Amino acid sequence: MRLTKFSDYALRVLVFAASVPEGRRVTIAETAAVYGISQGHLKKVVMLLTHAGFLHGERGRSGGYRLAAPADRIRLGAVVRATEADFAMVECFQTGQRCRIEAQCRIPPILSNATAAFLDVLDAHTLADIALEARFLPPGPMATAAATDPRAGSA
Repeated sequence: MRLTKFSDYALRVLVFAASVPEGRRVTIAETAAVYGISQGHLKKVVMLLTHAGFLHGERGRSGGYRLAAPADRIRLGAVVRATEADFAMVECFQTGQRCRIEAQCRIPPILSNATAAFLDVLDAHTLADIALEARFLPPGPMATAAATDPRAGSA
């Protein structure tokens, strides 16, 4: 199973938001700088994550985004389901596609089981499982903010 860049970026955005002190909003510009991703791409990702209920956004000069729920309540499988357009592993799984051996083919149930197993593994993990500890953040705005948080050094 291969995730799209969109899903990869969505997970990165959420990891970033989970890695800063609780309640602190982060900006798209900060996120783009940390990961080396264009702000244009991240705007689309943040918009979807906000509409899907994973982030709360606030516009304006002091705006930004933060997690909509604690990191330990955000399942990775839910994020991937929200960000992936479909899970058709082969062309014949796509809507409207026909195959000459469709009636006899044994591949669809195997690949469906593989997809279900993939999502089950993601469902077993939360954002808290993959969030970065403040001391491992790259230099920049995120590390500076984390360093001023009294909880940043605690384990």
